[in-house]
Amino acid sequence: MPTPLGKAVEFTMFVDASHAANVVTRQSRTGVLIFVNKAPIIWYSKKQNSVETNIFGSEFDALKTGVELLEGLRFKLRMMGVPIQGYFYSCVDNMSVVKNSSVPESQLKKKSNAVAYHYNCSRCAIDILQIEWIISAENLADVLTKIQSGPVCDRLMEHIMWKAKQNGKLALLI
Repeated sequence: MPTPLGKAVEFTMFVDASHAANVVTRQSRTGVLIFVNKAPIIWYSKKQNSVETNIFGSEFDALKTGVELLEGLRFKLRMMGVPIQGYFYSCVDNMSVVKNSSVPESQLKKKSNAVAYHYNCSRCAIDILQIEWIISAENLADVLTKIQSGPVCDRLMEHIMWKAKQNGKLALLI
């Protein structure tokens, strides 16, 4: 790995899942939007492979997919000599995912949920990932998972293109 040169970059990720959005198969859709500094770099939207019975499971699966994408991007940038700054900030709109990611003794009965849980928790434990809760109306990944009305879609797209950071916390221009 080359010696990092230049200014360090910061990663911010917005993750969302639309639970059972497909009316025929009832599969959820994962949406991930990754920013490097303030530029949107990865837009990811894909139908999940498994059918989840609850919102928690589909959101956790979406977060695992997003973290995998982040780690791949991080590795590529580090191999090019780009310095990485601190945590990956991940914004999700499900409080259960945020709380369970920080509780090491969570009991999950479904194997797929448990695998996603342990994967995400291990990244939090080694100080790579920091998961933050945002209200659903401000989750920029909603554009990738749900059909939005014209004004809502325009507002979210404007936020994606003009995302700002104030006082060390993620903020949207409202």
